[in-house]
Amino acid sequence: MERDELAAWLRLEQTPGVGSATARRLLAAFGLPQQVFAASRAAVAQVASPSQCAALQAPPAGLADLLETTWQWLQEAPQQRRVLTLGDGHYPQSLLQMEDPPLLLYAIGPDWVWRSGGLNQSRSHGLAVVGSRNPTAQGALNARQFAQALARAGLTIVSGLALGVDGAAHEGALDGAPEGQLATIAVVGTGLDRVYPKQHRELAHRIAQRGILLSEYPLGTPPLSANFPKRNRIIAGLSRGTLVVEAALQSGSLITARLAVEQGKEVFAIPGSIHATQARGCHALIRQGAKLVESAQDVLEELQLDLAPAWQAPTPPESASEHEDSLLQALGFSPVGLDALLARTGLDTPTLQARLMELELAGLLARLPGGLFQRLAQG
Repeated sequence: MERDELAAWLRLEQTPGVGSATARRLLAAFGLPQQVFAASRAAVAQVASPSQCAALQAPPAGLADLLETTWQWLQEAPQQRRVLTLGDGHYPQSLLQMEDPPLLLYAIGPDWVWRSGGLNQSRSHGLAVVGSRNPTAQGALNARQFAQALARAGLTIVSGLALGVDGAAHEGALDGAPEGQLATIAVVGTGLDRVYPKQHRELAHRIAQRGILLSEYPLGTPPLSANFPKRNRIIAGLSRGTLVVEAALQSGSLITARLAVEQGKEVFAIPGSIHATQARGCHALIRQGAKLVESAQDVLEELQLDLAPAWQAPTPPESASEHEDSLLQALGFSPVGLDALLARTGLDTPTLQARLMELELAGLLARLPGGLFQRLAQG
């Protein structure tokens, strides 16, 4: 992309009062943004309102600085960094079918990804994996194991780089995807010149090597709360379906699921404990028609994809001692407190605490806030 072309696209996107719907009408009427700005005010008035026509007459404040910042950002890594416009061949075709496709997408990914199809690879093999920012230990493990298995089977995992389920899904995809496969796409709610949350800086670097970091927001955009629900339409749009791992009833993950339904795509949900607030959103989705899944293979079969074999539902470990077996049975798979375990097992407090420590060190148990314990199913 030439600098003048980038300047025109940024000017159209940044003009106050001209939303994406009006911008698309202008592009449909006149062609490229340069032609929009070259058109007479009378011609533009056939498409835009009087206030929008007035705003389009002069460059918006801050445009020169944004142009310089964006241009320099592109020049620093021209093979990896891209600004994709609606007319760009690398712009994902699946997003063009949405009601509100972004005018511009900022992207970072290795050169081989762009040469092999870029974002359009997700059109047939993308799966959104989303869920709580504060998952249970089992929820985070499920997200990672499902993503790892599905990536190993050939799917590209799409998520939002948030804490919790999103981060676990990206990590699982990077661990599972074979070399040369687009492992994961992270759709973020900030400009790509920053990483949010900061804890995911190293993860973002790994994604940039084997996947794509994607944003509709200009460089310099901070983590504004309104941006994160909005970006969920892109997560849903890039995917064949959406898998919700864990979600409370007010979770943003349910927004992604709703958008997937509106786009005519499949929604999957992993059931959880009836006592866990993080499972209630998944249970609500299942009641509304989402597909209940217990293994990665369930997802592949529903999508009618005949890919590589995937991970199956975990089975209880067989290596525990007789005492540990009874304690595992007492734990079940729902969070439980020490008093309840004392009543279930009949063990004295020191013995029970020692057994719990053994299971925790063996990776079979997680300690949760509030003095609760949860058994972990291992893949």
